[in-house]
Amino acid sequence: MPDRLPVVSFLSDYGLADEFVGVCKAVILGIAPHVTVVDITHDVAPQDVRAGALALVRAVQYLPRGVVLAIVDPGVGTDRRMVAVEVDDGFLVGPDNGLLAPAVAMVGGARTVVSLTSEAHRLDAPGPTFAGRDVMAPAAAYLAAGTPLTELGEVVDPAGLVPALVPLPRDEDDGLAGEVWWVDRFGNCQLNVGPDELAATGARPGETVELRLGNETRMARWVHVYADARPSELVVLVDSYGMVSIALDRASAAAACSLREGSPVTIVKRT
Repeated sequence: MPDRLPVVSFLSDYGLADEFVGVCKAVILGIAPHVTVVDITHDVAPQDVRAGALALVRAVQYLPRGVVLAIVDPGVGTDRRMVAVEVDDGFLVGPDNGLLAPAVAMVGGARTVVSLTSEAHRLDAPGPTFAGRDVMAPAAAYLAAGTPLTELGEVVDPAGLVPALVPLPRDEDDGLAGEVWWVDRFGNCQLNVGPDELAATGARPGETVELRLGNETRMARWVHVYADARPSELVVLVDSYGMVSIALDRASAAAACSLREGSPVTIVKRT
C-alpha cells in the first residue's frame, strides 16, 4: 500500500457563509484523521472554472506534498467526469472541466489518471448535487490515507483531461492584445503577459508604457515595486508570480481604471 500523505490542500468556490467547506473537511478527517487540511481559497467566484484554474496554478507550486482537492463544478450532477490525477508529489482531485489541467502541467504532468467511479469510496448521497462532499472529498481522503489510486476507479488516458480555457496574448500590428487574468483584493490587475512579452513591445523598465483599456488610453510607468509609484501614478510591474500587473500604490488600479477579470488590455508598441 502507498505511504500515507500528510496534507490535503483544498480550493473551492463554496465560500464560507454556508456549511459546505466545513462538511467537506469533516468528511476528509473522518476517513484520514491524520491529515492537515490547508485552505488555498474558497472565494473563487461561483462557477468560475477559469478563475479557479488560475488560482490553483498560481498556488500549486508552493503546496506541500500531498493531495490537492479542487472543486469548482458548475456541471455537478451531469455526466462530466470526476478524476484523481497522480503527479510527482501526490495527487490532484476534482471535476474534469479544465480546473485541474493547468496545475497538472505546472507540476510536471500526469502519471496516471483515474475516473472516480468506485461506489465503495464515496458516501451514500441523498441527491446528486454535492459531489464535493460525496465523491471528491472522500477520494482525496482515501488517497491521503494510502489507498491505491486504481482502487478509486478506472484508469483513463491522461491526454483526455479537459484543457483550461486560458487565453494567451495576441501580437497585433499596433500592440500586444492581452487581458486581465486576476484582480487581487488590493485591486492590482494581473495580465496574461510576461515581462519578456512586455519588453518585446519596446517597453523598458523606468519608462512609460501606453495602455489601451477598452476605449481609454492610459500611460503607466514600468517600476520595480509598488512603492516606486508616485501618488496617483498608474504603474506596471512584474508581480510575485512573474506576470505583468497594472497597479497603483496603496490604491485599487481596478477601480481607477474600471478593470475586472477578462477586461481587454492592449500594450501599444513603441515606434
